[in-house]
Amino acid sequence: MDQQNDRRQQKRLDYQWPVWYSEDFTESMSQGLMIDISSGGIAFDCPSDDMCPQANQHLTVRFSIPRFEGDDPTATVSITRTGHVCRIEDGAPGVNRVVILFDTPLPLRPAEVTTLNSICGGRTQS
Repeated sequence: MDQQNDRRQQKRLDYQWPVWYSEDFTESMSQGLMIDISSGGIAFDCPSDDMCPQANQHLTVRFSIPRFEGDDPTATVSITRTGHVCRIEDGAPGVNRVVILFDTPLPLRPAEVTTLNSICGGRTQS
């Protein structure tokens, strides 16, 4: 997202990693690619098909982020959060960007995001 379309009120962790989402984890889950995350929400890309979430839909998402403390720079922590889709944006052909606001914020704060961004150095998974 370019700066003009950036609606976030705090810094975010730019982190490309798989994210799993569903209305209810007792049904089938779909996979997307996390783009960035802040304490209040997450943005991810997913195929623009019939499994793509809709605006205002309530979802459960599961994802991993780097562990802030510890000696292992590759360590991650898995997190599950519920929230609602606040918007859907068109991405590359066949891809939508989904933005979810969490019901309960993460304990991740902007200062930690800056540190994690420097540690991760663009760590991504293909």
